[in-house]
Amino acid sequence: MEMAVGLHNYVTPTLNPNHRTSSFSSSILRTQLSVGRTLSSYSFSTKSSSFSHSRRNPLHNFIKCSVSEAEAIDTVDEQKVALVRRNDIRNIAIVAHVDHGKTTLVDAMLKQAKVFRDNQVVEERIMDSNDLERERGITILSKNTSITYKDTKMNIIDTPGHSDFGGEVERVLNMVEGILLVVDSVEGPMPQTRFVLKKALEFGHAVVVVVNKIDRPSARPEFVINSTFELFIELNASDEQCDFQAVYASGIKGMAGLSPDNLADDLGPLFETIIRCIPGPRIKKDGALQMLVTSTEYDEHKGRIAIGRLHAGTLSRGMDVRICTPDDACRFGKVSELFVFEKFYRAPAESVEAGDICAVCGVGDVQIGETIADKNDGKALPAIRVEEPTVKMAFSINTSPFVGREGKYVTSRNLRDRLYRELERNLAMKVEDGETADTFLVSGRGTLHLTILIENMRRENYEFMVGPPKVINKRVDDKLLEPYEIATVEVPEEHVGPVVELLGKRRGLMFDMQGLGSEGTTILKYKIPTRGLLGLRNAILTASRGTAILNTIFDSYGPWSGDMSTRDLGSLVAFEDGTTTSYALASSQERGQLFVRPGTEVYKGMIVGIHQRPGDLSLNVCKKKAATNVRSNKEVSVVLDTPMDYSLDDCIEYIQEDELVEVTPKSVRMCKNAKMNKKGR
Repeated sequence: MEMAVGLHNYVTPTLNPNHRTSSFSSSILRTQLSVGRTLSSYSFSTKSSSFSHSRRNPLHNFIKCSVSEAEAIDTVDEQKVALVRRNDIRNIAIVAHVDHGKTTLVDAMLKQAKVFRDNQVVEERIMDSNDLERERGITILSKNTSITYKDTKMNIIDTPGHSDFGGEVERVLNMVEGILLVVDSVEGPMPQTRFVLKKALEFGHAVVVVVNKIDRPSARPEFVINSTFELFIELNASDEQCDFQAVYASGIKGMAGLSPDNLADDLGPLFETIIRCIPGPRIKKDGALQMLVTSTEYDEHKGRIAIGRLHAGTLSRGMDVRICTPDDACRFGKVSELFVFEKFYRAPAESVEAGDICAVCGVGDVQIGETIADKNDGKALPAIRVEEPTVKMAFSINTSPFVGREGKYVTSRNLRDRLYRELERNLAMKVEDGETADTFLVSGRGTLHLTILIENMRRENYEFMVGPPKVINKRVDDKLLEPYEIATVEVPEEHVGPVVELLGKRRGLMFDMQGLGSEGTTILKYKIPTRGLLGLRNAILTASRGTAILNTIFDSYGPWSGDMSTRDLGSLVAFEDGTTTSYALASSQERGQLFVRPGTEVYKGMIVGIHQRPGDLSLNVCKKKAATNVRSNKEVSVVLDTPMDYSLDDCIEYIQEDELVEVTPKSVRMCKNAKMNKKGR
């Protein structure tokens, strides 16, 4: 394997894949970094021993990417199957852990590529166009855009950074030839970094590592590069993939460079690296039409829009096509409109050649994973496969006394249609019928994955109830297995003790602990059952006084770890229907923390607070002060504590086996499950 640093190639000893060790890889990287700094101001010629000063052009300090070298090697194979490369296009996905700056980096790339006018007002994180994405500050759906740099079109796909939306990343990796792996300059590789990198390496994609936020005071680029390289080794990357190019960038300032100490004034080094290190798409130029549908959108006027990359042939507007499924079932359709991604918008096109990413209208029943192929000689491409879900929740119709007050869609038919419609674009989700006709089991990657679905349905005027999240267990050879996840917790040093104690109670096993730069933060890494993560977020924030950051990623299935308690306290339950009063709440707040204010309508069985002891307690929160002569003295002022304001995520984390969350467009309430209470009696 060639470790190339500097202007041309700096050759290191060949690394035997069977004898890779962390210490050896780290020493190679330290050598690479030190030599890279030494040679950053000079160009080194392998044919002669002369050095020439080249401080003027920072782009000369690059690695000669193994991808470009590999092209010459596999030309013989390409000729056999008539594959050619398109050098005028680059298809890339930007992947990273949550909050490592992907979307901000895309913003800077769009601005510097002159996608927007100079006087145009552009919001921050322009790719996060969904209302829910802007509110939560995370990317939920993968989105396409494109820029043009030096006559090369770059199709860029911005992907989610949260592990619960890993299915979005798995889908779009079918459309690209390379990825930009964005890593924080302080935190280094995190759980989602590992997941997306593993998937990209399995596809054989080229990887460019972007060390982002290099302007942070506690940035440690050498540690980050070492950790990333060790991650490549750990994930069994090939020698060519391990020979990655590192780019150092500040997405918010729009600067990049090939050395952490020598950033250019713009992102030019990043664009040049993309063109040099990520190959163009390999296509069958004269082959029969093949386009794998990897995403779908809906437009009120155009209907369903299929998005994907053209693998072979040419697609034209008005063309008759065959839609093939992986099980060789075919049907016919016609392309009414055709679009390509130009800058930030979809631009109409008469025809699209293989290698480009396009959007197709007119095929109303097309599904993700199907192939739009030639009418006469159409063949299906391999189906998209995603990881199995690990958490499930029960969705049912609203059975509370307040049913139908706020929502428009309240019947089981409405609920069923909406849930099965979600499956058309959300490959990582599964829906199956429950025990009764009005109950449905929805499985996903995690509680956040399912909570986003619930929040979207709320905003679409649906009204329903959901049960507590449960893990999906497996039984292999008569042994019960449950899912385990890798949990990474960033916490200030003074709060490490309570956090370690909390994770220990939930059967977590610590396998790494390290300090984080000069910021006084400690990173704890645990292998913990998924059951132990349910309801953990609020508990860990309480233990750390709101300072801890929790990230998780699915690891594997392991032996059942035994019973565990995720909640020590019971609930305060309303005793009767009515409206809450200050008089009743004044005495009720002595029993625990309340969720309701005076004047709130409640019903029998509704959860109105958290009991200060284990076990539930029924309260009369609607009791009024008796207006008799004896009590008609001067009014006593009542001082009420501020009620706890639980969000939808908090409610889903809080509830237990015999409790439900009632979801309506305007309210989120919790109640006891009347059916389970009857069974208990």
